[in-house]
Amino acid sequence: MKTLGRLLLLVIVAGLALGVVFYERPLWVLQQEIHFGLFLHRVQSNYVMMPEGRVHYYEAESRIPGGGIPLVLVHGLADRDESWAPMLERLKRSGFHVYAPDLLGYGRSPKPYDSDYSISTQEQFVEDFIQSIGLQKPDVGGWSMGGWIVLKLALDHPELVDRVVIYDSAGIHHQVAGGAQIFHPTNGAELQRLADLLEPHAKPMPEFVLRDGLRKIGEGQWVVDRSMASMETGKDLLDTRLGGLTEPLLIVWGGDDALLPLAIGQQIHALVPRSELDILQGCGHLAPKTCPDRTAAVTVDFLKANPAPLGGTYTLSRSR
Repeated sequence: MKTLGRLLLLVIVAGLALGVVFYERPLWVLQQEIHFGLFLHRVQSNYVMMPEGRVHYYEAESRIPGGGIPLVLVHGLADRDESWAPMLERLKRSGFHVYAPDLLGYGRSPKPYDSDYSISTQEQFVEDFIQSIGLQKPDVGGWSMGGWIVLKLALDHPELVDRVVIYDSAGIHHQVAGGAQIFHPTNGAELQRLADLLEPHAKPMPEFVLRDGLRKIGEGQWVVDRSMASMETGKDLLDTRLGGLTEPLLIVWGGDDALLPLAIGQQIHALVPRSELDILQGCGHLAPKTCPDRTAAVTVDFLKANPAPLGGTYTLSRSR
């Protein structure tokens, strides 16, 4: 009985300790859960030496002979490679060899203080990543700011990439609701407003999650601020260049995106007439994370189609 009592006490103490950790650092706990899930799905956490330094990336390799179709995924502003987690296992299972790096200044990649963290700088970073890994004309996909980066890469270096997929992408002139300040929240209310734009159907975040979110954002806020300062100059905007895109392009957009509305995706589609636009009903800006089944399905269909699709707009209901 004494042993049972000690075990029970130990369980209670451990539970209380975990509860305290979750209350103080809920985002850290969530991150560890994501890491563990990727480990269970045999997604590797790797590093590669690049001109910019030691860069972290996730690698999900299909078991098919030859390792699958190479695909590089690029995350967005104030984000990191873990955000692709819901997509990685699905794409791996569908026959892709996926590489998802942390961009310069984000996650576990270098954060040089003298960088401007512009779209051009990040484009060079992705180019260096592709060459450092030794990939030959991979497909590339980019989410939000990452879409802007891969579009510019495809325009500047079409010899480096095969097909292009963008998810709720930036890259053409558009005034974000709330302006650049929306990406520099200083209190819980401002952070909740940003969260509502990113995920319009989500429940309000608890106060302790908002508090930890502000702490986490504050650690890398200077990188985000520099990125936004560069983007606001307009020097890397692609409005006048997209018509020259020669690679097959898939545009995936959450129909309920409140941060970058569907009209932007439609405008990009109009600028690239041979592109395909897939609209995901009921999804917001975080479609690859909150609607991964449909997002992965349309990605796979487009990248595996032979020949590549040439235009068209499709609306996918929640049921798919």
